[in-house]
Amino acid sequence: MIFTSESVTEGHPDKLADQISDAILDSVLLDDPYSRVACETLLATNLAVIAGEITTTSKVDIQNKVREVIKNVGYDHEGVGFDGNTCKIILSYVEQSNEIGSSVSHSLETRSGNSKEIYEQIGAGDQGLMFGFACDETPDLMPLPIWLAHKVAKQLSDVRKNGVINYLRPDGKCQISVNYEGDKAASIPTIVVSSQHDPGIEIEELKSDIIKHVIRPVVPENFDLSETRFLINPSGSFVYGGPHTDTGLTGRKIIVDTYGGMARHGGGAFSGKDATKVDRSGAYAARAIAKSVVAAGLAKRCEIQVAYAIGVARPVSIFIEAFNTNNVDLDQLNEAIQEIFDLRPGAIIDNFDLRKPRYLNTAAYGHFGRSEDHFTWEQVDKYVEQLKNRFNL
Repeated sequence: MIFTSESVTEGHPDKLADQISDAILDSVLLDDPYSRVACETLLATNLAVIAGEITTTSKVDIQNKVREVIKNVGYDHEGVGFDGNTCKIILSYVEQSNEIGSSVSHSLETRSGNSKEIYEQIGAGDQGLMFGFACDETPDLMPLPIWLAHKVAKQLSDVRKNGVINYLRPDGKCQISVNYEGDKAASIPTIVVSSQHDPGIEIEELKSDIIKHVIRPVVPENFDLSETRFLINPSGSFVYGGPHTDTGLTGRKIIVDTYGGMARHGGGAFSGKDATKVDRSGAYAARAIAKSVVAAGLAKRCEIQVAYAIGVARPVSIFIEAFNTNNVDLDQLNEAIQEIFDLRPGAIIDNFDLRKPRYLNTAAYGHFGRSEDHFTWEQVDKYVEQLKNRFNL
């Protein structure tokens, strides 16, 4: 059985849009941690449109921030087809509606007089369902196909920026196909990489450089690539890319952002949203739960679903699936999860410190399976210990 996942570089139009949205979010959170943001970016030829809702006391030069992100990614002159110095920028955003804002600041529990507890005060910023997933295939407890795809995509950008392959341009993507024998990853039959490049580059030169400098350095040594089919720029020349040839839109790479299709997805995007939006914070918390379960040795694979109603602090449902890999009773595990993990939005925000600027770093190469300090929902040691203690492990 072969399973495939894809990732894209930071220069892909959709990922560039995500980075712009999250950079704006970070900028307003810097001076006003209680900002409410749902920022969307649309990119097209020589154009960036910023829309959505932003309620903040911060004074941010959003146009300058947009240009900064575009140029930092590598779109900094007309020769690459999109120039952050000269592109047109349209700003069209408003403040969050009073009705939504009030329901978030004063949850149904508080309005009903049922509780004055601090974490009961903040209601979910919208209804929705979120999934978290973990498995024991990789050191970061992520599915191998998406874990490896992110590494290849990141390496593709790194060799461009550090000059190892100095003719590459910012846009690019990859796919990794993994052959499973039972539940074990046995081989990698196909690797696809498409990279934007300067004019006049021969495909055979590009193929050789990418295999040597991008793929082989990041694929674990236990995988024999002698039989792997490498499809490098299978469409041929890829000189023109980025927003010049393909529109970019915030939230259009939600499978890349999560588990590469190996787990279910509730449909909500992350980038550009502050942590009162449970599309983001709820998904981060669900990942922390699933990762904790697998790290504690309670299951080899774990998927968590959590669902919310707008303006209500407590989730309407929590569901756990272990795919028959669990070592403990699922009902008991579900009970333990609900005792250990507080899934009210206010508690999630505090437990993972989500009011601080940390989101631009999440906007490319995945929101999960990352070890950088900004990824607080990946730091689950205390929860692992609590689960182990609960089951006497």
